[in-house]
Amino acid sequence: MFELLLCSLFTILPDYLFRRYKQGKRIGKEITLFSVWYELRYGIVGCAILTITLIATIFYFHPSTMNVSSFFRTVTILPEKGGRVVEIYVDNDQVVAGGDPLFRIDNRVEREAVAMAEQRIAEILAQMDVTRADLAVAEGNVEQARGAYNQVRDELEVKADLLSRGNNAVSRREVERLEVSLTTRQGGLNAALASMTVIETKLQSLLPAQLANAQAALRSAEAELSKTVVRAGVAGKIQQFALQVGDYVSPVLRPAGILIPEKDGETIYQAGFAQIATQVVKPGVITEVTCASLPFEIIPMVVTDVQPVIAAGQFRPTDQLLDITDRTRPGTFLAKMVPLYPETIRDVPLGSKCVANAYTNTHDQLEDPDIGTGRWLFLHMVQTVGAVHAILLRVQALIWPIQTLVFAGH
Repeated sequence: MFELLLCSLFTILPDYLFRRYKQGKRIGKEITLFSVWYELRYGIVGCAILTITLIATIFYFHPSTMNVSSFFRTVTILPEKGGRVVEIYVDNDQVVAGGDPLFRIDNRVEREAVAMAEQRIAEILAQMDVTRADLAVAEGNVEQARGAYNQVRDELEVKADLLSRGNNAVSRREVERLEVSLTTRQGGLNAALASMTVIETKLQSLLPAQLANAQAALRSAEAELSKTVVRAGVAGKIQQFALQVGDYVSPVLRPAGILIPEKDGETIYQAGFAQIATQVVKPGVITEVTCASLPFEIIPMVVTDVQPVIAAGQFRPTDQLLDITDRTRPGTFLAKMVPLYPETIRDVPLGSKCVANAYTNTHDQLEDPDIGTGRWLFLHMVQTVGAVHAILLRVQALIWPIQTLVFAGH
């Protein structure tokens, strides 16, 4: 409507003034409802052409969108395992820090598992103490068997030497008996050494492995026990938290509430522009935004990034071929914007519904010394019609609260 009124000032109005003061035709006399099209045909046709051209120029070089919002992340409060709630540590709307406990589910089974793992570790440590004592006994048995073996060996060497010299005090039968006894003593010594080796292996390898396994079981049981206390993963504010003692929560069936993390870093606004504006909206383009939650305010922003793909074209492999005619939605391309002055969005809640205008900047092209006159005029015209779109945004910011409160109901 504003474009039509503006264009009529340069087309219909001059045509009417010519008819009125040059040809003497008056409204209600020569110019009536039935003859106005014939009398002002040049102005009306020119106004239509100029209005269409102006609107097309404005919305191409200075595109607008009503799909603007600042998205925020939410974290679902879920336990890692299902159970019945026995204790609650926080309330709804409470601000928590990362790692703060939120609630606890029944952990009797997990506590019993921890106690059993601790008892198993104590049992293995006791076995290690007993095995050390058994090792001392085995070492004594080895020394005893070695002493008996050495004694028989020494006696056999003496009597064998006497027998070899022809001494009648020693008989061959006695030497043979000592040889058999030495073999027996050797077997006893080997058995004692083998027994000591078994005990050493048990003390150095088997029991440490069992101890490590028991300690791993204890850590696993403690990890399972820690899962019964649900903690906040990040700092934020608790919302929709209506948990009561005795309720059953599950990571699949029933969450406990929602945690809205604290805002970290710069607030990014995302705007969905029509695909025809792809060649105009680029990183660095200046935009203006007005939001429903902050009436009568215009917030200057700058485009920082443009998504390189359009979401409407995505697909997921299935067992059916994709028919392109099923994609009826044209889709929009996503532009990310940040405020030029961060304090201007201090009072705008995250997730607010906003409207944005993007403005083509031709200053760099106008500074080209080799620019032609026609292009110079065209670029100046593009800059000028941007002011028209800026006025329209401000008019929209003025009437938006009235439209919402009066015409759309409360």
